[in-house]
Formats: sequence, structure tokens, C-alpha cells
Amino acid sequence: MRLVLFDIDGTLVPGASSEARFARYLWDRGALGLRQLLAFAWFCLRYFPRYGRHVMQKNKAYLSGHGKAEIAALARDFVAERLAPSLYAPAVERLRAHQAAGDRVALLSGTPQFIADALADALDVEYAHASLCAVSDDRYTGAPPVRHPYGPTKIDAAEALARQTDLPLATAVAFGDSITDAHLFRVVEEAVAVQPDKRLSEAAEGAGWEVMLDRITAPGKADAQEHGPRY
Repeated sequence: MRLVLFDIDGTLVPGASSEARFARYLWDRGALGLRQLLAFAWFCLRYFPRYGRHVMQKNKAYLSGHGKAEIAALARDFVAERLAPSLYAPAVERLRAHQAAGDRVALLSGTPQFIADALADALDVEYAHASLCAVSDDRYTGAPPVRHPYGPTKIDAAEALARQTDLPLATAVAFGDSITDAHLFRVVEEAVAVQPDKRLSEAAEGAGWEVMLDRITAPGKADAQEHGPRY
């Protein structure tokens, strides 16, 4: 039995991030108003000196004023209606294979915890460790997140999951798509780069990490393996 860590955005969820899709879902449901838009804009202005180019990833102010229970319910509907049907099938297949093998699977992501929890339920995954947004009196505020697993801090989150599952991180498997996941990749036994960005692809080649890519069929090469991993 091993601990298996799956990133969400770019790994299980292709294309636009789960959080960006959720914000659009809130807009479509009429749950984003002037208060949330102004709070979002103010966060960018106020915190850009602190976070620089990462300010948008830290900005959860579009949740301002909404109750935790309300957002959790909307997140469950969003995952069922929009996110689950669009998951990257090869990554889900690997997740299912690890579940069938008896491994402990966990979602580890910078997306908000309420999205990770809803997705974990949809995938029958027991553990999820994601961003905790700032709350006061059970309502979200415009403050920076209390916890945001990203880059090197994903190692801290992975160590917390290792303690929670009582499984060593040194024998774990990690799936991710971005060069920021390379920090985590270096401390686990097995790493899988899923549809990696250019920098992670280069790092994977140098480190010998597995790379999962969609089939690229050249003329006369119709027998290429679809979604097959390469090294």
C-alpha cells in the first residue's frame, strides 16, 4: 500500500482551472455580484506588492460575503454538473487503478478545499488537501487564503497527508502537470508528469519521471498508443 497524490488542475482537470470554472458557475447562477467583483479587484491592488505574478492564484475575494454552507452546496452541484464530466480520462484511469490496488489516494491541490472535497466525493477518494479560504463568522472574506498548497508548500501538505494516512512520503506516488510540482516530485518514490508544461517535460526527461501524453499520430502511424505513458 502506498500514498498516491493527485494534483487537480492540469492533471485531473484539463484546460481552465477548476476554480476559474467555478467562478464562471457562480456568475451563471447569479451568485457573483458587485460586492464580490469589487472585493476581487481590491485584492489585486492591495496584495500585488506582496504576491506579484501569483496574486491571482491567491485571490479568493470573489467569495466575499457568501456562507460556507452555501458555497459547499454550490461546489457539489458544480462538480456534478460541469467538472466531473470533463475530467481527463487517462488520469482518472490511473487513479482507479491505484484504488483497485489498495493504495491510499489523495487529492492535493491549490484549488479551494470545497472544490477538492466535492471532487473527492465524486471520485470516491478519501483524502483531499487544498486551499483554505479566509472565513469570519462562517462567511468568506476578502483576505488571503489561510492555506495554499503551491510549489514548495505542497511538500508540507504531502507530509501532512503522509501522517494522516500513516504511510511514508518516501514511497509515495505523485501526479502533476506543472514545473511547480517538481518540488514534490523530488521527495516521492515515483512521479508522473501528466500533460506537462514545457519546463516540467524537460525536468522529467532529465530525472527519468514518467510522462503521460495524449496520442500524437503522425501520417502512417495510426497504431500509436493512445494516452500511453512515455519516459
